[in-house]
Amino acid sequence: MNLYTIRPIVEQDMPFLWDMLYESLYVPEGQKAFSREVIKEPLIAKYLDNWGREGDMGYIAVNNEGYSIGSITMRYFNEDNKGYGYISNDTPELGMSLIKEYRGQGIGTALLRKLFEEMTELGIKRISLSVDPRNLAAVKLYQRVGFEEVGMEGTSITMIADL
Repeated sequence: MNLYTIRPIVEQDMPFLWDMLYESLYVPEGQKAFSREVIKEPLIAKYLDNWGREGDMGYIAVNNEGYSIGSITMRYFNEDNKGYGYISNDTPELGMSLIKEYRGQGIGTALLRKLFEEMTELGIKRISLSVDPRNLAAVKLYQRVGFEEVGMEGTSITMIADL
């Protein structure tokens, strides 16, 4: 029995999506967390600024008490406005995070499957992402659902999945 449901993102989810963007910034164990202000930096804020533009899609995982516990987003970037996991103008980039207490319970896999189902229905052939190679749990999750490493951008691995 699932202790959560998955639903599409709605406008009221924006504060939670900003929280999840912050949570998605990997900080190795024992290191100081980023300032919350970092999500206002243009290179990071671009993942949510003006959410709802053409091609934006995503889902929220909600627990049985009605609290949002995780999110997954898909957004297109272009040559002039690349995301960290940019591959091409026609390859959207994935963003995902879960509240810490809910990690390792299959919710991330369920969010990925839901997004992949919708992408397949829309005829979207592949998706990319960027992940810190030290975030082993995330790297393993992405590999398990079909992502493969295609390069490095700064200190992050760029991965792609063909649907």
